[in-house]
Parts: sequence; structure tokens; C-alpha cells
Amino acid sequence: MTLASEPQRLVQPRTRDRLVFVAAILGFGVLYVASLHFAEINLAKLLEGLPRLARWAARAWPPDFHDFPTLLHRAAETIAMATIGTSFGAIVSIPLCLVAARNVTPSRWLYYPARWFLNLLRGIDSFVFALIFVAAVGLGPFAGVLGIAAHVAGSIAKLWSEAIEAVEPGPIEAATMSGAGPLKVIIHALLPDVLPALASILLYMWEFNVRTSIVLGVVGAGGIGQELKNSVDLLAFDRVFAIILIILAMVTMIDTMSSYLRRKLI
Repeated sequence: MTLASEPQRLVQPRTRDRLVFVAAILGFGVLYVASLHFAEINLAKLLEGLPRLARWAARAWPPDFHDFPTLLHRAAETIAMATIGTSFGAIVSIPLCLVAARNVTPSRWLYYPARWFLNLLRGIDSFVFALIFVAAVGLGPFAGVLGIAAHVAGSIAKLWSEAIEAVEPGPIEAATMSGAGPLKVIIHALLPDVLPALASILLYMWEFNVRTSIVLGVVGAGGIGQELKNSVDLLAFDRVFAIILIILAMVTMIDTMSSYLRRKLI
């Protein structure tokens, strides 16, 4: 091969990479323009509706806290849905994350089906799961708990499996070579390294699910989200504002607590 042909071979991949990059940008541009069309973006309609929104906002003051105990009870339902749903999802995630982690999975034949199953759980939103479970168990927080648990099991298991795959292989290999069984390897070699990361992920998902459980009230899963929907339907904007203030206080408290605990775990 001559020296003259070497630069030519280097130029060809660079040209191909540029063409791929330009094609990707053009493809994204076409996708974005099409999305603007299907999303029915209409700034004129927004400007027309702003005065109406301002009138509704004016009617929201002062906030109506006349049934404050009921709203607190609904807020407690929301936190309970997120807490129990996250805990149920975490229990389901324990065996799934071990099967879905390359370095500890008992079989490659189980690894890929487990990954596909996690993608299925993550691909269906808690909102959709809650709708399904409302048909099964009726209206109320229990449907919300099941909806959160089904979706969050896939998310927690995926994040946990990735945390397990990122651990140093040395302790696991040493425990395996010493003749320890799979359960002892997990308890004595894997968990000490990965437990802080697993706990941090669990706290983050709990924090996220508190916000999710608010939305689930729209489908009749109870909680303060259902009170918010009812108040909007009745155009009771002073009560809507009171509920929004309670939601902000609740979410801020949960976020602060979760962030503090996660910092302690790092």
C-alpha cells in the first residue's frame, strides 16, 4: 500500500461520518416539523385564551381551606400510594434485577427475557396500569398502588441491574472461587458494594412516585389528585389553588427528605 492511498482511506470514513451526521440532522428536522403539525401548535389560540386564564386565576384568591382535614387525608392517601406502590415494586424487582444483570444472572437464557420483560413494564405508564387495575379492583387508592407497583418494578429492576453490573468483579470472583454458593456470593460479596446505590435509586423512585400518584387521581385512584380533578370540573378555582398549595408543600417536603437521605448514602 502506497503512502498516497493512506490519506484517501482516512478521508472516506470522515466523509461517510459527515453524511450520516447530516442525514441524522435532516431526519430529526423532518420529525420535529411533523411533530409540530400533529401536536396542533396554535400560538394564536394561546394568546386568545390567556385573558380567560387570568380571570380564572383572579377567582382563585383567596384559597379555600374550609375542608382542610379532608385535603390532608387525601394528601396522606397520595403519599401512601407512592410508598406502598414503590415498596411492592421493589420486592418484585429483587429477583428481576439479579436475573437481568450480566455478571450475576444464573443463565443467559434468562437474561434477555428478563430484560424484555423489564422494558414491557417500563414501557406501560403507571397511568395505564392504574386504568387497568381500576377495572379489576374498583376506584380507590388500591388501584393506584397496583399501577405504581407494576410500572416502577421495571424501572427499579433496570436501574438496580445496571448498578450491579457496574460493581468491581474482584470480590464476586473471589467469593465464587472459594466455593461459595450463589446466595452467599450475593449477600457477602455483592451487597456490601452495591447496597448504597440500590437504596439511593429506591429513594429517588419513591420521590418520583409521589408526583405520579397525584396524576393517578384523574383516573379515580384516589388521593389529592382526585380532589384536584373534582374541583377543576366544578370550576372551584379557590379550592384548586388551596389544593395546589398543599401539593407544593407535600412535594417539597418529600423531595427535601429524599435528597438528604440520598446524600447520606453516597
